[in-house]
Amino acid sequence: MSAEHARSVSTARRLKASITRDPAMLEAAQRLRYRIFSEEYDSDLGALTPGIDQDTYDAHCDHLIVTDVQTGQLVATSRVLHQRDAEKTGGFYSEGEFELENLYQLPGQLAELGRTCVHPDYRNGATISLLWSSVAEYLVRENVDYMIGCASISMADGGHKAWRITQQLQQRYMTDRTQRVSPRRALPHITNASGYHAVDIPPLIRAYMRLGARVCGEPCWDPEFRCADLLVLLEVKKLASRYSRHFMRPAEEPGSC
Repeated sequence: MSAEHARSVSTARRLKASITRDPAMLEAAQRLRYRIFSEEYDSDLGALTPGIDQDTYDAHCDHLIVTDVQTGQLVATSRVLHQRDAEKTGGFYSEGEFELENLYQLPGQLAELGRTCVHPDYRNGATISLLWSSVAEYLVRENVDYMIGCASISMADGGHKAWRITQQLQQRYMTDRTQRVSPRRALPHITNASGYHAVDIPPLIRAYMRLGARVCGEPCWDPEFRCADLLVLLEVKKLASRYSRHFMRPAEEPGSC
């Protein structure tokens, strides 16, 4: 898919969102991903090309990108792997972390959202709103019924924060048992993790939940990215009625994410 599908917002920094498979734009997205994942998660990416995060799924995904119109800088990115394209790769990326058998029983088409990141200087309401409204429009346009994705949590403190966030999300946003998944690498439990006070949910995960996503079970340990992953599930028909209220607010009034 080319980048003809584009949206823009007028802010102090004018931003534009588009969907692309253009090699040059994909490389820019891969460089942003490498920077964010290696610096913030201390990920061991094993990059084939220095400074670039890439894998075999990239060529089969539609890449959502947000750019600063004034500078041309790519400031946020995510990718969507549609079920029709996942068949070409042998399955979804998240199948390397979770048993997805229950989710394949859902009626309709699945798509997987992944590799989402935002440049630190652009982590505000306007950028995230534009990114997620573009995701919503894509899913509706491509007749996707359910979106899945891995919500990543840093393990920099040894896992205490990851478990506290997991517990908070499971208390409020758990799926039905028929939609649960099992991690292939269970995250080690932390003694007395339940005794800690509530912590802030990362902005991108909060955005998932505001869109109506639900947590599908226990977290998985991701040794490559050195983080804990929670699989989340979003029913697109619910998203279609929600995203305009949550993510299409006037861009002139960006809130903190």
